Amino acid sequence: MDLLNTLVDKGLRRELPSREEALAVLATSDDELLDVVAAAGKVRRRWFGRRVKLNYLVNLKSGLCPEDCSYCSQRLGSTAGILKYTWLKPDEASQAAAAGVAGGAKRVCLVASGRGPTDRDVDRVGKTIEAIKEQNEGVEVCACLGLLSDGQAERLREAGADAYNHNLNTSEGTYGEITTTHTYADRVDTVQKAHAAGLSACSGLIAGMGESDEDLVDVVFALRELDSDSVPVNFLIPFEGTPLAKEWNLTPQRCLRILAMVRFVCPDVEVRIAGGREVHLRSMQPLALNIANSIFLGDYLTSEGQAGKADLDMIADAGFEVEGAGTTTLPAHRADALAAAGAGSGCGSSASAGCGSHAEAGAGCGSHAEAGGGCGPCGAAAPADEAPAEVPEARTDLVAVRRRGAGTDLAPNA
Repeated sequence: MDLLNTLVDKGLRRELPSREEALAVLATSDDELLDVVAAAGKVRRRWFGRRVKLNYLVNLKSGLCPEDCSYCSQRLGSTAGILKYTWLKPDEASQAAAAGVAGGAKRVCLVASGRGPTDRDVDRVGKTIEAIKEQNEGVEVCACLGLLSDGQAERLREAGADAYNHNLNTSEGTYGEITTTHTYADRVDTVQKAHAAGLSACSGLIAGMGESDEDLVDVVFALRELDSDSVPVNFLIPFEGTPLAKEWNLTPQRCLRILAMVRFVCPDVEVRIAGGREVHLRSMQPLALNIANSIFLGDYLTSEGQAGKADLDMIADAGFEVEGAGTTTLPAHRADALAAAGAGSGCGSSASAGCGSHAEAGAGCGSHAEAGGGCGPCGAAAPADEAPAEVPEARTDLVAVRRRGAGTDLAPNA
């Protein structure tokens, strides 16, 4: 296909595709799917080889969130049967993180439900970061605490945080249909605060809310504009007890097309398959590793993932290798820009550091996205009794609430 040849060529040069080209990827047929994956795989291998970065989520504070994000299992008014607990102590969080690191995780993502941290919360998380880094030499720590106030990103960086996650999740035009307690602009502001403090910015999206192709392209182009170093791609986990519990709009093929579009638009960033991969990609997860170079190991914040050993076997069986702690994830041009930004100028904000030419303007680790505490994706949802014709009957048995790991007496699934 001329389209795919063009997109590969642009991806190898870090050149931004047109919106029409990005939309065309989402519109490809199932007969073309393997060609799309192969094309995205060429771009992925150019910048990341066959390495897969492992990330591990630690839910520092679960449930009881005052925000009204419609997809969220931790939202205000949610009746989802998830774990609810207040802040883990630093030693408890460090112990939880150690399980992921032992399984090969290179980055630990510390997530807390809520609108955003108080200054006391920032101090608390700082002590947790210190405890984790004392026990696990060389581990990266990403904080995901919601909306940041002035000065908080700097304090997190001083405490040892390497990155900050806050997902955009959806297009600006449809954001108000998913969340009313804060705005899209609030989220953009927090990502920019992380940049300015010299933190590596992690911001992504959630797909599967009934959004249009245009909505997906809008949010991915916005993520490129924000110059995120890593882009988590979450697939909606339709929790019972949330307003979007009936939204089963994804097929494995649709998920692969979305991942490919993200790779073409952001060719040299860490594209992470985040929440919902087991539910929606299912047996096609190994194929997705040809597009994305990063996954979460084991469980998510409020839902179970497949066993960590199964993740490791999947990576090896697909011919990939786990990225070691001594390997720099980002390509040299982005890693160098991030290092320079540590002096305080911001994280990869120059044109040369962007995922291509400086372009357009993100709960796993998600501004609580992987767990359901962040704000979800776009789209006017289809009525609950109307599923797209090509989507099989919803299998709610695929959604399993997490009952292990942090905040429980049971060993984690790492």
